[in-house]
Amino acid sequence: MRKANDKSLKEAIEQMLNVYKIKRRYDETAIVSAWPDLVGKSVANRTKELFIKDKKLFLRIESSVIKNELVMMRQQIIKKINDDAKTELVADIVFL
Repeated sequence: MRKANDKSLKEAIEQMLNVYKIKRRYDETAIVSAWPDLVGKSVANRTKELFIKDKKLFLRIESSVIKNELVMMRQQIIKKINDDAKTELVADIVFL
């Protein structure tokens, strides 16, 4: 029998992330680790640096051809990332 204050493990983890104010950082880390699934393995293999700071995704791509394609697909990538995170995690992409 469940008590009134019982929570599921998912609810307890989400509450802990919110209390310690690390939910945003947790979501950013999840996006970085999901990068190959978001853009594909060929693009992920050519990504040398990837991090999020102040709602900006910073990317260093070794291939100029892939970098150019990503520049043209910028809004689609941002939408895909934010849909995956279920919040506005990234507002812009900066290519290094």
